[in-house]
Amino acid sequence: MTRRLAIPVGITATGQHYPERVVTNDDLSKTMETNDEWIRTRTGISERRWVDPGTGASELAIPALKMALGRRGIGPDDLDAILVATVTPDHVFPATACLVQHGIGATNAYGFDVSAACSGFLYALTTGASLVASGTHQRVAVVGVDVMSSILNMEDRTTSVLFGDGAGAVILERVEEGLGIIDFEHRVDGGGGCFLYMPAGGSKRPPTAETIAHKEHYVVQHGKDVFKNAVPRMAEYARLMLDRNGVAPEDLKLFVPHQANNRIMEAAAKRLELPDDRMMVNIDRYANTTAATIPTALHQAFEQGRMAKGDNVILAAFGAGFTWGGALLRWAY
Repeated sequence: MTRRLAIPVGITATGQHYPERVVTNDDLSKTMETNDEWIRTRTGISERRWVDPGTGASELAIPALKMALGRRGIGPDDLDAILVATVTPDHVFPATACLVQHGIGATNAYGFDVSAACSGFLYALTTGASLVASGTHQRVAVVGVDVMSSILNMEDRTTSVLFGDGAGAVILERVEEGLGIIDFEHRVDGGGGCFLYMPAGGSKRPPTAETIAHKEHYVVQHGKDVFKNAVPRMAEYARLMLDRNGVAPEDLKLFVPHQANNRIMEAAAKRLELPDDRMMVNIDRYANTTAATIPTALHQAFEQGRMAKGDNVILAAFGAGFTWGGALLRWAY
């Protein structure tokens, strides 16, 4: 059964924002036991952007959303809601969406955060689209943003080389019949939570001198377990979108996977029998920006002329939780 929206809703504008500071693999090799070849061959990453310490997620999200609003030619007051996907909020509360709403002056909008790690933007996208499809909202902004450098253990090369900071934003509105978000599917398997997580900082293990001393406020990842789950599940749900909607692989203009690791992405594309030029890749320059990977990749793909109105685009994500899913878009502008 397809999950079709009651009315056609699609992305009508995109935006992005990255920190200015570029951190190359060679830069990392000066402070940890690694090198450019080791990182590139295992991940596909050459460089990433990191914020200066003390920079919050909202400070990346606000300019990304302002760019999207400018591209659409509308103002902050035209928004009904703002959804922010992130696992690195400025604060535990208030929600980062509140800070973004205030930061752009969206006086008519409410907002909330979505926490689904690397799947966060995809979850927020379909949630926002459902609000518009309900008829109760006209325009919804969705932002994917993470400041992963704030939760990386720089002594752990297996995680610290993988992540970057960034934000991507989209505007969702009603679009022409036959365009927009055609179908989507999401899943969660909480049994995978032990393979990618941050041990402390929540209600179960609040911050203490002990948790800080034991470095429990950093990302912990069991890479092999994540890899063996990410590849089949991203590919399965991307394929589901094609099969369920009668779209042949050759009719797919672009595959936009979560930018987790180049090996994961290539393996998923191979299972879909897609040539390299049908997959959007920006992990080489920006690394894994968690919730920001898909919206920034969409923005860059459109800017590069890789998709046009009416083109079929598949989104697929996999993240901590485990969370995963896919969506079929027929590009709306």
